[in-house]
Amino acid sequence: MSKEVFDRGFGIRKKVLGAEFVEKSFASADEFNKPMQELVTEYCWGAVWGREELPHKTRSMLNIAMLSCLNRTHELKMHVKGAIRNGVTREEIREILMQVAIYAGVPAGVDSFRVAREALNEYDAGK
Repeated sequence: MSKEVFDRGFGIRKKVLGAEFVEKSFASADEFNKPMQELVTEYCWGAVWGREELPHKTRSMLNIAMLSCLNRTHELKMHVKGAIRNGVTREEIREILMQVAIYAGVPAGVDSFRVAREALNEYDAGK
């Protein structure tokens, strides 16, 4: 593991997902899942999100689309909140999900709209 890449990833992950959420994830990690937390932080957040070729706003938009298509609702909820932190507007999120409904199917779009609404309500409530 590269400490530099991990540290960059840890910072980006906290910026996008919220410091409280990330710190809680690490604090609750145990011997079983701590290696996964470290892997995700270094490679996903440090090595990929840390690249400068795409802005974080664009990466958030891509994640919303991909997670919707994959029906990964837990991750989608988390990334909708992160997208708002990265400057993605509610209108842009709506348009991404409209696109998902056409290309990945209406059920995927309906589920994703439901999850996104929950995420936005939680974000507004400070959760």
